[in-house]
Amino acid sequence: MTYRYKVAVVFLIGFFIDCINIFMSAVALPSIAHDLHVTTSTVAWVANAYILGLTLIIPLSTWLAGRFGGRATLTASMLLFSLAVWQCGLAESFHELVFWRFVQGLGGGLLIPVGQALTFNLFQGEQRARISTLVMAVALIAPAISPTVGGAIVDSSSWRWVFHCNLPFSLIAAGLSWRWIERTRPGPLARPDIQGLLLVGAALGSVLLGLSLYGGDYPPLAAPGCLLIGIACALGYARHYRRCDNAIVELSLLKSRNLSTSILIYYAIPGVFTGVNLLSIFFLQDSLHFSARSTGLFMILYASGAFIAMLACGRFYNRLGARCLFVLGLLLHSAGIATLYAVDSAADLPLIVIAYCLMGVGGGIGANTAQTTSLMDFSGTDTHKGSVIWNINRQMSFSIGAALLLMIDNVLRAHLGSPRAEHLSFAIAALIGLLPLLRLSRTLPRPPLPRPTLKEKRHAQSPR
Repeated sequence: MTYRYKVAVVFLIGFFIDCINIFMSAVALPSIAHDLHVTTSTVAWVANAYILGLTLIIPLSTWLAGRFGGRATLTASMLLFSLAVWQCGLAESFHELVFWRFVQGLGGGLLIPVGQALTFNLFQGEQRARISTLVMAVALIAPAISPTVGGAIVDSSSWRWVFHCNLPFSLIAAGLSWRWIERTRPGPLARPDIQGLLLVGAALGSVLLGLSLYGGDYPPLAAPGCLLIGIACALGYARHYRRCDNAIVELSLLKSRNLSTSILIYYAIPGVFTGVNLLSIFFLQDSLHFSARSTGLFMILYASGAFIAMLACGRFYNRLGARCLFVLGLLLHSAGIATLYAVDSAADLPLIVIAYCLMGVGGGIGANTAQTTSLMDFSGTDTHKGSVIWNINRQMSFSIGAALLLMIDNVLRAHLGSPRAEHLSFAIAALIGLLPLLRLSRTLPRPPLPRPTLKEKRHAQSPR
């Protein structure tokens, strides 16, 4: 095996581990909430803590790799990940579990951007398209199989093994990183923007905490207080950004209409779906009495729809443009969520199948189009800076979507009870998912149309 494929294998193993940790643990949340005696909105921090750790370490990953080398960074990240997943499985309290999930996110967040950069630098031109296909395949396979496997583990054993089963993969990735990745010498580096990182982390963490506390059995001022702290930290970063020459998040890039619209779409589709899927897991298991394994099987339908959408986007993006695909994705995705509103019992299985298929196709169209469109306006160093914003947005959309939908369900449950609260939450989520249509009333810049081939020119010129 050549060196570049060895690097690719290490990256793909780490990427696979990251994907399954987001979706596999979600199926176990009802069991975790029951065993550790926490509410539905509180247990979401099992996912939030992991994603928050990922988000905070991503901006520092490039500096750490430059300072200590890719080999040491990747190996250390997987060893840290291994320690964290083992401790997650041994956690005796909910706060202990959340802490180790945060540490687990720090480990995973180091491997993904560093491994991706090493891999893509070794694959150029048409070869990069091949490795991108493998990355997309992992991104579809992991969400498809991990909820089913996680559900089977929960049904047959314990939610703790959902975390322990990651250990062989992470240790293999650590060993291969140390054995296969070449040692590099550190070069001169600018000092990282630690103050900016702390302000961004405090803003994101406070907003998530405020959404989680709202409507629960907490002091009345707890939730709005956290939200105000989050807003204050965000304003503090905006002020810091104007004074800092090497700010960790380059806010000026948000003037790009393609990037800002793609960010909005990601919150409305993958972000909203994360919250809807979490509500659906509790609804299906607690109200309709589906097993954890059966609940996980529905993600196969979602992944199948997303796969079809990925193929369609690759073929029609240049012909239709981002705006048309965004509108189609938003409508299909919200139609799938609205279908869940009509589900009242386990006998409505066909409706659940239709809902997940529609959400998969619509979500796949929207997410793939956003991924393609987001960095279209940038080149050179701006591409890397835009990538930092995009990856932070991508991770935080999952957490904010889940926190927002759980907050809505928490408030409605206090007045309506279950399952009426879930039904109304699905309806509200469908409406939230359509909000970007207001921004799409203006036409987005279209990509240049592909030049016709010689064969196509001859065909156009031939007499009919």
